[in-house]
Amino acid sequence: MTSNPELLGKYPSGVKGNRANAGTFDSTFIYFSDTLNLPFFDEFSKDHFQVYNADFADPGVTSDKKYRILENSTLLPIPNDQLFTGQITFRRTYDIGTSTFIDNNFLPIQYKVGDLTSYPVNYATTDLYPPYYIYDTIGVSDESDTVWIIDPEFYQDSATQFFTNLNDPNAFWLDRHAYHNYRYAFEPRSIGVVTFDGLNENGYPYNIGTTLTNYADYLTSKPLDLSALNAADSVYFSFLYQTEGFGDIPEAGDSLVLEFYAKDLDVWTRIWSASGEGTTDFKVGHVRLEDPEYFKKGFQFRFKNYGALSGSLDHFHLDYVHLRALSGFQDTLFKDFAFVYPAGSLLKTYTAVPWDHFKNSPTGKMTENATITVHNGSNLPENNQNGKIEVLYNSVIEGSYIMNATTLSGGNINYDPQTTYTSEHDCSAGYIFDITKPGTSQNFNLIATASAQFPNLAQNDSTFGIQHFGNYYSYDDGSAEAAYGPAGVQARLAVKYDSYEEDSLIGMKIHFVPSVNDVSDKLFLLTVWAAGSNGMPSTVLYEDDVFFPRSPIYGNYRNNFIDYYFLDTLKVKVGTSFFVGWRQFDEDRLNVGLDRNLDNHTATYYSIDGGSNWIQSSISGSVMIRPMFSTELDAELGVDEKSKYIDAILYPNPTTDEITIEMSEGKFEGVDIYSIQGVKIISSDSKVVSLSQYPEGVYFFRIKGSQKVYKIIKQ
Repeated sequence: MTSNPELLGKYPSGVKGNRANAGTFDSTFIYFSDTLNLPFFDEFSKDHFQVYNADFADPGVTSDKKYRILENSTLLPIPNDQLFTGQITFRRTYDIGTSTFIDNNFLPIQYKVGDLTSYPVNYATTDLYPPYYIYDTIGVSDESDTVWIIDPEFYQDSATQFFTNLNDPNAFWLDRHAYHNYRYAFEPRSIGVVTFDGLNENGYPYNIGTTLTNYADYLTSKPLDLSALNAADSVYFSFLYQTEGFGDIPEAGDSLVLEFYAKDLDVWTRIWSASGEGTTDFKVGHVRLEDPEYFKKGFQFRFKNYGALSGSLDHFHLDYVHLRALSGFQDTLFKDFAFVYPAGSLLKTYTAVPWDHFKNSPTGKMTENATITVHNGSNLPENNQNGKIEVLYNSVIEGSYIMNATTLSGGNINYDPQTTYTSEHDCSAGYIFDITKPGTSQNFNLIATASAQFPNLAQNDSTFGIQHFGNYYSYDDGSAEAAYGPAGVQARLAVKYDSYEEDSLIGMKIHFVPSVNDVSDKLFLLTVWAAGSNGMPSTVLYEDDVFFPRSPIYGNYRNNFIDYYFLDTLKVKVGTSFFVGWRQFDEDRLNVGLDRNLDNHTATYYSIDGGSNWIQSSISGSVMIRPMFSTELDAELGVDEKSKYIDAILYPNPTTDEITIEMSEGKFEGVDIYSIQGVKIISSDSKVVSLSQYPEGVYFFRIKGSQKVYKIIKQ
């Protein structure tokens, strides 16, 4: 079983030790890997990546404390209260009678100074001097003057390096630069692949804005013990790989590379590589180990990709990695019956809806076409069996649906050999999500099971999903396989939603993809449109004030949605059909995430002529903009109902100094004043504001709680 963690925006990564002293290795861990035995097998249905979460108090943890400055002869650390400088200091003696002076340099003291930025510490013999100057005047009875150097650069410091041994035979991989996921590959043989691209493990480009290509992701095995084997044992390494999938086509000059490590030689050797091309079915890599240098304890292998470093580009997908003995050149079949993707939404159209909307109107919302994809990896026809979708709440089964065997196998009485089947199943009757569940949001677990009657990997006979109810609607599954957006000055992007009921929006969840160029400094205005009679955007119901634009924010991990709330926690009332999106200022594409597994392109529109004409997107996928609704959750978010316009009179205008604010409608809660460049210069709770400290020019006043902006001229 597996799940789709992206749907809820969680990042299942290990935690590596945090540093106590910035710029040093202090409080970090060095991990010593355990060694695995054959067979090595990972089809990536589960997470077999090593987690680095050791704690200082864990059993078996050792440490080594290193000091920055040591005595040169004894190599003992100097006291903490001693300070030095690396520049030559001196005593200056000044003769009043002759107006001359003599400088006598202080003698240097040699210490061992270490570099605490990396472990082990490298020490260098260094001349250090007292961190002060002394000034004497001949003929003056006053004591000498001592001038201290501010913040001398040499002082005692320390850093502690911690050590621990890994001991997790269920963890196969030492790093997670490559992306373990369930969505990027096109019809993989089973759930889960590892994807190689130009993003690091946190989902940010290795070098955004560059056109350079180089090695990017690495996937490195733990050491393996092959010392009891030799070339006569017929040791083979097999795997499946695919280019592009739902991602980007790698060029012919891009590649996926396999390397083997010979421990005694301390050398990585290229064994196999594949060049970029468009999507094909998964291909087989099959390599025999013959070099005696590999049959040692400590053998490793790794995959790496060569491609663009500026984003989610040049994709290769890896699956079914298998290293075993007693194999053969013909042994390339991965015989397995498996689900291909996680279980999808049981709701019509949407992957998530507001919980209170569903509770108020549950009838007719369950889908008639829940999509299930399975693959028969056998080289023979295999008997089909009925499958099942179960719904669990807090680990208790609440309901289930039968998936007809013949439907699962595409109308056949058996699953054909080496064939992938996608089928749809009616979940509109028999069970409905329990609307009596309390709270402002809910999660229901979905488990789908199906099987064929031959020996295979049991873990792939089921798949797992989450039906989430929160305060938003979504078309997407939480995973962006591409970036999308119109290009052009004042271009507009709008995504249509048909909600279960009329309500008020409080903002949008948007996932922006860092790709190719950093556009986080580009500006846009959140916009909401009513749906016109032609089904396209019409009246603007809300738009950010032009002096308070937004910019794309990249999250801290892949598929991170950012909450963009309307200004002043405004609620925007919408009907049951509306559009959400933006109006951008610059011509650059803003790169919103595009889920390419679920196709809702008919809900996406764009305009490049100021909104006069709208064009329906022709690109398959779901744009990752989610409208957030006002729900019972508002009390937790502190969202208040506010009027969009609060009328006031500001005078005198023009002014030479003060501006007086007189409210004609609404309550005065303060005022923000901005320069013509859009920089906030004053935030005041007073109805009388002085501009005396600011130069002549144009200023913009916005009453808090209002969208209206007042232009004031100071003379």
